[in-house]
Amino acid sequence: MQQTTRMMKRFACASLLALVAACGSAPVAPGYYRVERGDTLSKIARSNRQSVQSIVRWNNLNNPDSIEVGQVLRVVPPGSAASTSGAVRSGGGSASASASPRTSPPATDSAPSAAPASTISLVWPADGTVIRRFDGNNSKGIDISAAAGTPVIAAAPGTVVYAGNGLRGYGNLLILKHNSEYLTAYAHNRVLLVKEGQSVTRGEKIAEMGDTDTDRVMLHFELRYQGRSIDPARALPPR
Repeated sequence: MQQTTRMMKRFACASLLALVAACGSAPVAPGYYRVERGDTLSKIARSNRQSVQSIVRWNNLNNPDSIEVGQVLRVVPPGSAASTSGAVRSGGGSASASASPRTSPPATDSAPSAAPASTISLVWPADGTVIRRFDGNNSKGIDISAAAGTPVIAAAPGTVVYAGNGLRGYGNLLILKHNSEYLTAYAHNRVLLVKEGQSVTRGEKIAEMGDTDTDRVMLHFELRYQGRSIDPARALPPR
């Protein structure tokens, strides 16, 4: 049973990653590459004439078999002259779920997988108690518990790019696109109050907290940078 639950969560996460990548992809700088559906690390390394070990080291990846759609990887050595030969094309199937961001070992670079190059300022999406925090592996965001019907608000101004319940494991889900780099996701809502394509303002009520596709009333909130999940605490005010 536990194995089945883990498989369902992986499937739900991969589905959300594919959606987020499709909504939020943006050009990357020379010397970097954005992971696409069907990519593997060996394929990316081969296309850029690098070794898998080098790309793992430059991007601080703890699992070379685990990259996510939309993740930006350095594909040239740190400090070298980046060229457009680092931008390759690929296509096809689906990439696996990502390795979490890691603290840089005593060496060299600061790739996009280590820290965002830009920042976003958020407000808390709901009142309540944080019952689970981001860890980058089992938890791709934070969980906030409160009473059913508690208002869920937009953490920043943006556009609704997904509103529905088609992603298993997330229940009634909203995804907001804030700019070319950042998206936020709001899961398990009782009711959704906005539609796809609608613009929202910071603090606007967009949903009501619920327990769809989960075993308790809560909001699961994710922040994604260039399609990759990062800790929302980086952008939220202290509480």
